[in-house]
Amino acid sequence: MQDANQMRFGISGLLCALASTAIFIVSNGEAMAQDAASSLASNMAGLGAGLPALISSNAADGSTSYSLSLQILALMTAMTVLPSLVLGMTSFTRIIIVLSILRQAMGTQQTPPNQVLIAIALFLTFFIMSPTLTNIYETAAEPYLSGNVSAESALSSASGDMKEFMVKNTRKDDLNMFLDLAAKGAVETPKDVPLTVLLPAFITSELKTAFQIGFLLFLPFLVIDMVVASVLMSLGMMMLSPMLVALPFKLLLFVLVDGWSMTVGSLVATYVV
Repeated sequence: MQDANQMRFGISGLLCALASTAIFIVSNGEAMAQDAASSLASNMAGLGAGLPALISSNAADGSTSYSLSLQILALMTAMTVLPSLVLGMTSFTRIIIVLSILRQAMGTQQTPPNQVLIAIALFLTFFIMSPTLTNIYETAAEPYLSGNVSAESALSSASGDMKEFMVKNTRKDDLNMFLDLAAKGAVETPKDVPLTVLLPAFITSELKTAFQIGFLLFLPFLVIDMVVASVLMSLGMMMLSPMLVALPFKLLLFVLVDGWSMTVGSLVATYVV
């Protein structure tokens, strides 16, 4: 009986200790929650105090100037669409397609590798676009960085130079087709052509020209393949791959006629700057 009373007292003491611990945890938890809420509120207040850096102000002449934070945000956004601009508004597309068709016509598999072809296409693109890019820097980028013109004026000037380049190298039929599809009227100057019409017309024209050049490059190598295949068939060497035998003759022909210089020179000459 005495042991039962002692056990009952022990259990009662344990329950009292657990209850006091729970009350302590709850009270401290409420205090910690209040501290966390006040800390979050102070942090949000500090963040709200820093957000006014993202502002734009109107000048007396009607132009709009943007804070440095907004300019950096716009620059980072532009960097994400830079690959699309390189592919769709420059000579890169035509060059890389022609080089890829040339490699396939020669039958060299992955030689030159894709990285080399992309590097050649990029360097040729910079070479072809250098007059246009120089003009954009002199008329748009440099005045804007000097603070002489607003961002809208610089962007309008740069887009006008790019439009002029693309219109000069776009087929009239493709441009008229997209103008008709967009229900646009006739335009007087290249700067009047909207980008929504000019961009698809330019890329379509580039693809058509690239495939035409690739077809002309493919013909001499196709003739070599046919001659080698006919000779092997006449000799009864049907188990020997014609592509393997024709590859040295293709490389020899390409080197003798200075094929790389002819290809690169022809690609550069197809553009009007």
